[in-house]
Amino acid sequence: MSDVLQAGAWGGLGGAALVLGAAIAWFVRVPSAIIAGVMAFGSGVLISALAFELVQEAADGGGVGPTVIGFLAGAVIYMLANSLLAKHGARDRKRSKNQLTSAEHGGSGTAIALGALLDGVPESVVLGASLLGGGGVSTAVLVAVFISNLPEGLSSAVGMKEAGRSARYVFGVWGGIALASAVAAATGYLLLGSASPEAVAVITAIAAGAILTMLADTMIPEAFERTRTLTGLIAAVGFVTAFTISRVGS
Repeated sequence: MSDVLQAGAWGGLGGAALVLGAAIAWFVRVPSAIIAGVMAFGSGVLISALAFELVQEAADGGGVGPTVIGFLAGAVIYMLANSLLAKHGARDRKRSKNQLTSAEHGGSGTAIALGALLDGVPESVVLGASLLGGGGVSTAVLVAVFISNLPEGLSSAVGMKEAGRSARYVFGVWGGIALASAVAAATGYLLLGSASPEAVAVITAIAAGAILTMLADTMIPEAFERTRTLTGLIAAVGFVTAFTISRVGS
């Protein structure tokens, strides 16, 4: 298998967790507290991967300046895109309650799909980029993406189902995002393969900034609504779990 296809396969695996989460939510009644707990754990895992894999490697490879600029740019880009989608009905796309129906907002279905794409692409790009060193995919990043995507698919699918979305719509959205994740990972590897260390650092940092902003805007607030004071502890367990995986796997 070529490296580009391998990157796409790893991206698709990470995206497949969204479909798995949606399938569990569609066919099994999962308590919202459990969904929130897994979401808090996944948030901690992703934060750890950001700190010890993405941002650190970007700074080591391209310098602090490009990393800082890219990180802040990613945060701003995500914030602006997320704000635009929120105005069209996608504000609560990760929530298991109170999602807008198509009757309440005609464009909410498209906005939710685009919002899911916005959330998933940065993760996939860094998965593909992690293969550039020739040492294989970053285990910590892959685990972080998979674990965080599972509750995202769970929570969103519950909300979509309660909002009256069809199974065709729900699985179409998440299946499409899984496919887009594979394409994004392959594209990330292909485009960054010949890029300078500074360019790789900037792109990686942009993705990292977008991911952290997504966590703070969507996943952590949704988790806190259900787990309350346990949210920080569960996230801390996720953080140290990913840190341990990173250290053991290095």
